[in-house]
Amino acid sequence: MATGNLDVIAFVAVITSAAMASAAGGYPTVAVVDYVYGCMKANGETRTALENCSCSIDVIASILPYERYEAAETFRSLGFQTGERGALFRQSAPAKSAIAELSRAQAEAEMRCF
Repeated sequence: MATGNLDVIAFVAVITSAAMASAAGGYPTVAVVDYVYGCMKANGETRTALENCSCSIDVIASILPYERYEAAETFRSLGFQTGERGALFRQSAPAKSAIAELSRAQAEAEMRCF
């Protein structure tokens, strides 16, 4: 089978699993796909990575409501800013709490799925 066909099949599988996860966990499809895409980039672009990454976001969605996931990801993303701009998003109590909660959910997903 040509590589292009595998890419199409993988994309359809991601969308299908994303739709199921978003229906079950209340996560928007775009958030699920974004997570799976990034996870696959980090873990290899294989069928196994697709399955593991899809499992991972499903586990995270079962632990964290989307609003808390979104808050943690926002704190984490904005915390990458250097200096005082990012300090609020790295050092405040709400940021630390949200990021710690997401880290625990990701650790659980890692244990169950990888």
